[in-house]
Amino acid sequence: MPIQWLCLPFSKLTTDQLYDLLKLRVDVFVVEQNCPYHEIDGRDRMEGVYHLLGYDGKELAACARLLPQGVNFDNASIGRVITSPDHRGGGIGHTLMKQASAHAQKLWPSQPIDLGAQQHLEAYYASHGFETYSDMYLEDGIPHVDMRLKP
Repeated sequence: MPIQWLCLPFSKLTTDQLYDLLKLRVDVFVVEQNCPYHEIDGRDRMEGVYHLLGYDGKELAACARLLPQGVNFDNASIGRVITSPDHRGGGIGHTLMKQASAHAQKLWPSQPIDLGAQQHLEAYYASHGFETYSDMYLEDGIPHVDMRLKP
């Protein structure tokens, strides 16, 4: 079944969509990665933040958060990039990044797009045009690097 992509601000998310995205993020970022941290960080509902949701029928298969400049980085950014464990290995992650980059560039034309990548995914993001511009740092005990997609 083809993935249906939606890009919505917080105020347009249904309660089911919000539940789906928070559940997927907690299941993977907190439980699977064994990383207890505050997943609900207050940024989801900030002005100008969008949520990209990819549904395979009624199941949330992938999602990402698109943030305007000044929220996570000086530039607009993509964060909380995630693919459901049930949907990994079929290329949906690459489709997610193409969709996220396209939506971010549409929302914020001619701006660089930044992201904080888990270091082991550096080559994955590089394959989508992102370039590393920081040294490795620890975020919640996980090695990360900052990367940028130039307009």
